[in-house]
Formats: sequence, structure tokens, C-alpha cells
Amino acid sequence: MNTLDIAVEDPRWHDLGLETLAALAITAALTHLAIDPDLAEVSILACDDGRIADLNADFRGKPQPTNVLSWPSDERGAEHDGGNPLPVEPDFDGALELGDIAISYDTCASEAEIAGKSMAHHVSHLTVHGLLHLLGYDHERDADATLMERIEVEILGKLGIDDPYRDHASA
Repeated sequence: MNTLDIAVEDPRWHDLGLETLAALAITAALTHLAIDPDLAEVSILACDDGRIADLNADFRGKPQPTNVLSWPSDERGAEHDGGNPLPVEPDFDGALELGDIAISYDTCASEAEIAGKSMAHHVSHLTVHGLLHLLGYDHERDADATLMERIEVEILGKLGIDDPYRDHASA
């Protein structure tokens, strides 16, 4: 990947190996979508619940923690429910500036524990999820959510990670 800038505010992320997990997840997602990972630029803020709650309040008006937030560099959303987002256009030097992602250790760890999943797999999923938001995918409308989830499952499968949307308790 050309540029993956990770700012680690919570040292627990180092113990998890976020740098490696994020690089693998982002490279797999971009490759799956036929986007050259060597041209992509993504920034990740690895933080805790306090910091992400502040960001969530500032940018979404929701003053509570969440697992992941994304700020795309451009609006790329699909015009029609279930449609493909607009393609990523390179900047003047050929780079694909995608945007920024923030991810909270506390919420991710809690969700992984509740779901009985490994933290590494859950963080990989949320990294892919956040990246898809940077690329214009969303889950506000039903067909958009179906498309986004299908793509997430395909990418995660290539990483050897089970479908995060399947109810594993009944499997």
C-alpha cells in the first residue's frame, strides 16, 4: 500500500498488531474491488471510547462511543439504492486519497467478546467496513446495506474470516 498512516492513541492497539491487521484488510478490500493498493492513501486513528465518543458527537451529533467512523475524502455514494458508488479518481500525482477512519479499542473489544469472535477478526471486519465507507458504500438504504454486506463477506472470506453477519450460535 502506498500510504497507510496509523496514529495510535491507545497503546492496546500495538499489542493487537493493528498495523499488520489494517494493512492486510485494506489491501484485500482494494484488490477485491480492482483498486490498486499501491496508489491508495488511508489514515487510521486507533483510539479509545472517550476519543471516538467526542468525534461521534462532533461529526454526527451522537455523543456516545461507536466502533468505527469514516470520513471519505470525496462523496462517492451511489445515486440509487443498491447501486455502485462513484469510482475513485486519482489526484494530480496519481494517488488515490480515500480518507480517514477512526476505530475504538474499547467498543471493538466489547463487541468481539459479546459475539464470541476474535478481536483480530472483528477489527479486520471493521477496517474493511470503514474502508468501504471511504469508497462510497453505505448501509442506510436496504439494497445498499445488502450490497455492502455481501462485499464485506467476500473480502473477509479471502482473509479466512467467517461471515460476521451469520448467526454462529445457530450454525
